[in-house]
Amino acid sequence: MTRFVDVVFQAGIKDQMKKALLHLKKDPVMRIIIERVGPYTMEFRDPTFSTLVRSIVYQQLSGKVASVILKRLIDALPQGELTPENILRMRPERMRKLGLSRAKTEYIRDLARLTSKGKVAFQTLLELEDDAVIEHLTRVKGIGVWTAHMFLMFALQRPNVMPVGDLGVRSAIRKAYGLEALPTVKEIEQLAESWHPYCSVATWYLWRSLEGSAQI
Repeated sequence: MTRFVDVVFQAGIKDQMKKALLHLKKDPVMRIIIERVGPYTMEFRDPTFSTLVRSIVYQQLSGKVASVILKRLIDALPQGELTPENILRMRPERMRKLGLSRAKTEYIRDLARLTSKGKVAFQTLLELEDDAVIEHLTRVKGIGVWTAHMFLMFALQRPNVMPVGDLGVRSAIRKAYGLEALPTVKEIEQLAESWHPYCSVATWYLWRSLEGSAQI
């Protein structure tokens, strides 16, 4: 049975998305992208330890390869639970045999140690501003600004994140705006000024603009 509060919540989300799309469509190029891509369907994950581990596993790998390695890791853990305690109980050599590189093994274990000690507190992240979240997460080995940006967008559902170092974003902007070379960080920041406060939505559409019939 659908609750009244759920209906109101969903209506609020739809209203916010309508505002975001109307705002972004003021940019003629973004309007074309939005119309070709269609409805906004970003999928979110819980802001948890396991989500951040997933981001580390996926760094610089194809989605298919990363998903296989992640499944191996989860299957090898007690009850299939991706927790700091279970990670720290597993020997590094075992993690590497599952397909993780030496570096990623170290990164995941460092995240597990800091989380178990309370130095990385996922519940606290919900209350922090975006810059503070980035500062909090990048203290972990192997977690840079890009990974923090992904966590902000896909886990914390922050609406105004602009991952200026993302190759997909840079490639999409170059193609859509007819640039001779990949845009610099400064160029992206200048272009994105008109997208605020909905840069996360703009980013999602830029990624999708490189796919299939949505390509321009």
